[in-house]
Amino acid sequence: MFVFDDAVLEHAAPPRVRYLLDSLAELREWYRERGSDLLLARGDPVDVIPDLAVAYDADRVVWNADYSGLANERDAAVRRALDEADVARQSFHDAIFHEPGSITTNEGEPYSVFTYFWKKWRTREKPGPLPAPDAEALAAVSENSPPDVAGTSLPTIDELGFAEPEAGVQPAGTEAARERLADFCADGIFRYEEDRDYPTRGAVSHLSADLKFGTIGIREVYAATEEARERADGEEEIESIEEFQSQLAWREFYAHVLFYNPDVVDENFREYEHDIEWRNDPDELRAWKEGETGYPIVDAGMRQLKTEAYMHNRVRMIVASFLTKDLLTDWREGYDHFRAHLADHDTANDSGGWQWAASTGTDAQPYFRIFNPMTQGERYDPDAAYIGEHVPELRGVDPDLIHGWHELSPTQRARTAPDYPEPIVDHGERREAALAMFEAARGDDD
Repeated sequence: MFVFDDAVLEHAAPPRVRYLLDSLAELREWYRERGSDLLLARGDPVDVIPDLAVAYDADRVVWNADYSGLANERDAAVRRALDEADVARQSFHDAIFHEPGSITTNEGEPYSVFTYFWKKWRTREKPGPLPAPDAEALAAVSENSPPDVAGTSLPTIDELGFAEPEAGVQPAGTEAARERLADFCADGIFRYEEDRDYPTRGAVSHLSADLKFGTIGIREVYAATEEARERADGEEEIESIEEFQSQLAWREFYAHVLFYNPDVVDENFREYEHDIEWRNDPDELRAWKEGETGYPIVDAGMRQLKTEAYMHNRVRMIVASFLTKDLLTDWREGYDHFRAHLADHDTANDSGGWQWAASTGTDAQPYFRIFNPMTQGERYDPDAAYIGEHVPELRGVDPDLIHGWHELSPTQRARTAPDYPEPIVDHGERREAALAMFEAARGDDD
């Protein structure tokens, strides 16, 4: 059963709704091939689920727990409604390996520093994936189902209140996810530590949306990494696999942070003595969103987001640092934009990542460590292949000129790439302004 919950859809966006619908279409077909089906309904789960359970004379209702504030409130309300309807129910832990509260400090407090969380996470036992139910069991569940209890056709994206996304979303569903996992574990995972920060080297898994939507489980992913460990050729490849596993732990760390601090979605985790006086210039924010800042690696990332509903992780850090430290714009503006355009938007990961970049979160980047967008581009896209792919105005331009764009004269820029904008801010000046802004928030001048 899947319920389209309007309270959840309020927080959705076209790329994620498209990904959801494509994933559900595959899942429904999987059930039908085995003599079962996927029930579809729309409404408040508190009303819909007990009604369906009673109509089907269900022995019990089961689901996997989620850990956001909205999910916790929803699940609690559904539990109460099922109890009132005298329907047995049971929730399971599966979205992450270790439930919130199971990895804590020696004093029993949740961690706010990843390194210590990771040390315990990596040594805990990881259960393996469970087998799928066989066709006979699924058919037995469905044989006495009354007709027309729920709609049999998926709603269109338009019926759910969304337009088709402008971006081309990657193939969704479990089959595509398993193909991505297999491809990654055949090659990229062995180069992950060395190549993951380079957006053109193909050393990332592209599994973030799959893990977010549950089209592949964390157990299956981790088991595949352990199988890759058995094939590793030397210590460097083993360290590379462990580096990827640490990224799985980061995902879990942020889920724990969100569980204990549901306000981190829109409030700073870290408190400063004074409010941070963000600049929040609307024209600069618009230029950032459109990929027209005049900083090539930043613009490439923002345009990839617009066309693919995805952005490489290193570039996510660069564009987040640029928004908060160069444009002095509140991280919440960036979080909202990512939420509207990413297919893999995850509340815990994205709020954690944005607050890390803005120096307001758990285990955050120190406020005085500010990414230089020019050197970041030169280091991680030295031949400007990524930039050229996503910024056509700079395609074919000498990489030295691209990475030195901020130093060119107006005449040189007009001659080199007349349709590409000049830098909208001076990085050096804004770096000093950012330091002053955070020092004032810290009360260093008091």
